[in-house]
Formats: sequence, C-alpha cells, structure tokens
Amino acid sequence: MTAKLRHSVRLIDLVMLGAGTAIGAAIFTVLGPAAKVGGDGILIATILAAVPMGLFALVYAYLSSTAPLTAASFEWQRRFTSPTLAFAIVWMRVLSNAVVMIVLARVLLNYLSMVVPLAPTPTILGFFALIFALNYVGVAVAARAQTVLMILLLGALAIFVFAAAPRFEPQLFVEATQGGILPILAALPLMIQLFLGIETATEVGEEVEDAERKIPLGMAGALILTMVVYLSVTFAAMSAIGSQALAASEAPLLDAAKAVLGPIATPLIVTAAVFSLTKSMNAVFLVYSRFLFAMGRAGVLPAPLGKIHPKFGTPHVASIVALCGCVAAVFLPSSLLFLLLAVNVPTMMKYFGTCLAAFNVARAHPEVHAAARLKFKRSTVKVLAALGCVAAVLIGGLGFGTDWRPYGLLAVWLTIGLAYYGWRAAKARA
Repeated sequence: MTAKLRHSVRLIDLVMLGAGTAIGAAIFTVLGPAAKVGGDGILIATILAAVPMGLFALVYAYLSSTAPLTAASFEWQRRFTSPTLAFAIVWMRVLSNAVVMIVLARVLLNYLSMVVPLAPTPTILGFFALIFALNYVGVAVAARAQTVLMILLLGALAIFVFAAAPRFEPQLFVEATQGGILPILAALPLMIQLFLGIETATEVGEEVEDAERKIPLGMAGALILTMVVYLSVTFAAMSAIGSQALAASEAPLLDAAKAVLGPIATPLIVTAAVFSLTKSMNAVFLVYSRFLFAMGRAGVLPAPLGKIHPKFGTPHVASIVALCGCVAAVFLPSSLLFLLLAVNVPTMMKYFGTCLAAFNVARAHPEVHAAARLKFKRSTVKVLAALGCVAAVLIGGLGFGTDWRPYGLLAVWLTIGLAYYGWRAAKARA
C-alpha cells in the first residue's frame, strides 16, 4: 500500500502555524529601525502593515477553500498558471527557506548568548537537528510543538504588556498621526516584515481534515492573533520608553522590558525569544520540506523527494534534504540586511504567483471556483488577486536600492534552477 500524508493537523495547530511563523525574529529586531524612520507613527504603520497581508490572506483562504494541497502555493501555480513559473518561484523559495532558517538561528544565538556563552556553529547545528527530528517523526508532533511554544511565547509577552499597563498612554495614537503620513510610510516596509508567513497554514492542506473549512478559519485566526500581539507589544514598548529610546536601542524590546520589569526583564525576553525563534524555525522547516516533497512528487526534482515514510507519514527524504540546505546556509554572509532581502524577494514572488493563480481560477476555471467554500464573486476574486500581484511586485522591489547583492544571488540561483528544469524537460521528451 502506498504511504499517504496523515490528516493530523487541527484548527488550533493551523492558527499557531500561521501566527507562529509571523511572530518570529522581527518582533525582537524591527521596532528600533522602524522607530528611527517612523517615530510615533509606527503605531499606525503596524495597523497599515496588516493590510497587504490581509489581502494575500484572502487570496490564500479562497484557494484553500476549493483546492487544499500540501505545498499549496507551488501546486496552485503549477496547475492554474504555468509549471515553469511555479518551478521558478518555488526554486527561489528553496534557497530563501534555508536563509530564513539561518537568520532565525543567528538571532536566537544572539539572545541565548546574553545568558550563557555558546559556540556559534555547533549550537546552530544542534537547533537544526532538533527541528529536523520533530518534523521527521510526524507533522502532528511538529504542529503540537508549535502550539506549545506559541502558548509559552504569548504568556511571556503578556507579562511584559501587563507590566507596562500602568504606563499606557492612549494619546500616543493621536500623536502618531500628527507627524504626517511620510514617517508612517517610511516605517511601513519594515513593519510589513512582521506579518510575513501567516499563509503557512495553507501549505499543509493534505494533512488537515476538512481542510476547505479549517484552513480559511485558521488563517483568519492567525492574522487576528498576530495583529493583536504586535499592536499590544508595540504600544506597550512605546508607552514604556518612547519612540526615541526605541530608535536608539540595539535591543528595543529588551530595553522596554527593563524599564517596566527591572532585573527579570533579561531572562523573560531571552526566554520569549527562544520560544519565538524556535517555533518559527519549526514552521519554516515544515514548509521547506513540503516544497521539496511536492516538487519531487510533481517530477520537477528527483523522485525520491516525493517519498513518504511508511510509519510516520512524513516526507522523510525531503526533510533530510531540507536539513542539508539549512546546514549549507551556515556559510552565507552574516549581514542581517543581506539575508532579509534574500528572503523578502522570493516571498513576494510566491505571493505574486499565488495571486495570479487565483485570478486564473476565477477567469478560466469555473468548476474550481464553484467548488470553493468561500463564496466570493468571480469579479471580487479578480480584483483581490490583481491588487495582490501589484502589492507583491512593489514590496519585492523596495530593497533593490538598499543592497543589490541578494538580487544578484537570487538571479544566479534561478538561472541554475531553470537550466536544470530545461534539461529535465528535454530528457523527458527524448
């Protein structure tokens, strides 16, 4: 009997997968740079940053309600746009997922080093091995671990927010608008980073019972939870030390916590960072292995990647290859800006490809549209998808003037991938 992916992901797991991917390294790093360019306007920017992600979430929820699939963003593009475009975008994601893992691991190492000295490379490899083990033995184990870590993180952040409550200054929301629109817009590209990854819940579609209903609900829950957490934490930090102090800080959330919690701030925020970054690594690795699995199953990468473990029901070969990719990423440049841009571009292209797939479903696949549990009008889907395509291209190009090197790296990687894809296609025709 052919092994199949197991239906073992629950609704709560979907919420925690989406919110857990989004609430990662950014919450500990982005407040300082955003406050530097946006001042008090970062409160408004936090709200506005959810708008493009909300747009993408509606498109993903629509497609999930009619065609829930594992590695969904690859399968949707392959089936409803172009197999070549699908390969190109997900091939870039293969690189960017490895980069995300090393970014998260390095930030995690920095926080742990505040408490205990650690050897960088062995510690990072140890975390990779732990994440691999969780995902190898089953998606249920990985999803449950994600849920537990997310609950622990929310508890740690709640302690900070409640401790800052006596200092809350509601007038900050008024002051945030008094500086005009320009500071808010300046901070917006940075604050958008906070919400990337909420669509993770859609990438395990074949491993969810009643996926057409649960995945859209999971995405909605993830977006709402992420918005509440980010706005609460940003408001608490602003009330605690103000935007100028946040802008001058190298560890803005930690400094804000010290102002209201005193000596327990460091262990609390370090603990929160460990929970946050570990669960984000877990979610990214889960999706990373599913992309490789789907490409192997579709025949655009070697077929063994599409194998499923007969006992655990997991894509075990793809998980091993994903681990190798993470280890290789250890040798990439250590510049955080370089790495973040190398992640942002493939992510935006993934959103672009998925929105294009949704547009094509509404335009040319009436039978697929009719089966959707989310009963949007076809014209509504087209508008949402078109707006999503435009937003993805604009956001993806924002960093080119800052550092062109990640774009060059991605261009070389894409060239290698397309050459392989062309060779494999030619071999299949022969």
